[in-house]
Amino acid sequence: MQHEITKAIPLLDERGNLTEPGYARKLLPVYDRAKVKGGFARLKEWDYYYVGNERFGVALTIADNSYMGLDSISFLSFAGEPWEITKSPMRIFPMGKTNLPPTSAQGVSEISGKGYFLKFDVRAGQRILTAHMDDFKDGQPIDIDITLTGEPEESMVICTPFEKDGHFYYNQKINCMRAKGLVRLGSEAHTLEPDSAFGVLDWGRGVWTYHNTWYWGSASGLADGVDFGFNIGYGFGDTSAASENMLFYAGKAHKLSQVTFNIPMKDGKEDYLKPWTFTSDDGRFEMDFVPIINRASCTDVKLIKSDQNQVFGHFSGTAVLDDGTKLHIRSLLGFAEKVENKW
Repeated sequence: MQHEITKAIPLLDERGNLTEPGYARKLLPVYDRAKVKGGFARLKEWDYYYVGNERFGVALTIADNSYMGLDSISFLSFAGEPWEITKSPMRIFPMGKTNLPPTSAQGVSEISGKGYFLKFDVRAGQRILTAHMDDFKDGQPIDIDITLTGEPEESMVICTPFEKDGHFYYNQKINCMRAKGLVRLGSEAHTLEPDSAFGVLDWGRGVWTYHNTWYWGSASGLADGVDFGFNIGYGFGDTSAASENMLFYAGKAHKLSQVTFNIPMKDGKEDYLKPWTFTSDDGRFEMDFVPIINRASCTDVKLIKSDQNQVFGHFSGTAVLDDGTKLHIRSLLGFAEKVENKW
């Protein structure tokens, strides 16, 4: 079943549960932090942007996970011998004081700490992303100034309940935004131009259960000269009302049913840098995935654990729109990840 939310509604009822599980094509449910009842120590809020082209990409995160804040900057180089650097300063017990906006449509998300800052300013149809970190690579700083425009009319919005009272996840993924800007890494300048650079927003608010695993894949680019992208994922919560799987073509969303990540295995463990495949129950998303680099990290201090494998590479295959049009996708740069959290 794929239940669509088609009008503006309060996200949460008086018990802190979702009023209407399902998906939407716009940010229709209204999030009110004051209605959260599942425990503010369990509340997770984040803004995550990935922006890149065929040569390089950057990922920026501001997260307030109640007892722990996480601010992150990543730089990935895809040219030649691939490499990546991620620096993620942590904050203790922010407990909502980061004041992330209750909507993705407007407002400022910003944070600063010793030797760094990040700022996401959403206004007038633009998303202006700026960031700085003193010691990022070999003692050299990184400076980022990117503007995202051309936000498509439709995006992926999903309201997912957990099987625990007061627990939920409210999420929007906005694909296929055009990017223009400059990333300066030490003495090197890396430019982004809107004809070849794209951005995606992962905007999340929710009260999570302690132990969960998710799978997420995303790509934005062109299919025969037309803006095309997708969001795929699963792994946590009660998704009986809807999945988060969507195609995006010329600004419109096309709803998919179930998609499975087929990650190769070796000696009983995922072999992330071998080729993957993706299959769907309705035959509308069939992809091969050739990895370039794995942005992997694992923090395990027993009570708190985050094991992340975000693999960047190229997708090739077929995607079928709602009207039956079959798109042939060739070497579209994107990522797919598996993340296990105890948080």
